[in-house]
Amino acid sequence: MMNKRRSSTIPYGYKLKEDKTLEPIEKEIKALDDAKEGVKAGAFSLRGAVEIMESQTGRRLSAMGLKKIIDKDSSKQEPTTGLLSKDGTTI
Repeated sequence: MMNKRRSSTIPYGYKLKEDKTLEPIEKEIKALDDAKEGVKAGAFSLRGAVEIMESQTGRRLSAMGLKKIIDKDSSKQEPTTGLLSKDGTTI
């Protein structure tokens, strides 16, 4: 899958290839997914999660950086409320 770079920041879990496309790093993506789930479940604090991620991958991420990623993912998954018809179905 070819992911074109859209900003100056390389997202966590990816590296920039010579052709300016993003290549996923599976180890980092798995660590990020595990950290997000742990924070959402209350098993880790943000700081604890980023410390675990750094020990697993060697790549640093701030606690606020992880929070922004979690918040961005949460806003994507929330269903949008549309208009309701009289019978309660979404228009």
